[in-house]
Amino acid sequence: MKKIIKLSVVVILLSFFSSCVSTQSTLKNVDDKAPIPTISKNNTFVLTEYSKDKNYGYEPDYPINVFYKNTKDENLNAERFLNALAGPKGEKITYTKLESCCPFPTKRSEMGAGFLDVYELKWEGQSKPINLYLNIYEKGYLLVPVGLSIKK
Repeated sequence: MKKIIKLSVVVILLSFFSSCVSTQSTLKNVDDKAPIPTISKNNTFVLTEYSKDKNYGYEPDYPINVFYKNTKDENLNAERFLNALAGPKGEKITYTKLESCCPFPTKRSEMGAGFLDVYELKWEGQSKPINLYLNIYEKGYLLVPVGLSIKK
């Protein structure tokens, strides 16, 4: 009886994941040739370029691809990226991870699928918080999203 229940659970989970994850990725800015970012003495990424694309980071199809090497440090690169940012006039930002969403296929996960992490960013004087989509599974060029700046 236990084997039947376990098998049923496995079948249900497999059908769930196969129905939620498309076999084709919709991510537009993955680039395996992107350089590994430099890390500052403060353990943040050294950002030098600004995105000109208003969708970069703000839309699920254009996430910020921060990549990681293993599951032990999966949030480390997201934090390195977010801690390198400031508000539009250099304001100190705070961030909170809201959720994981938007499954997509990837070869860098044991499941064959990855999820984007959604972070809410706030700073003093801001009219409403912003949300950024970060992808810890894929590589891409790291840019400062439109409307933000580099932390001094």
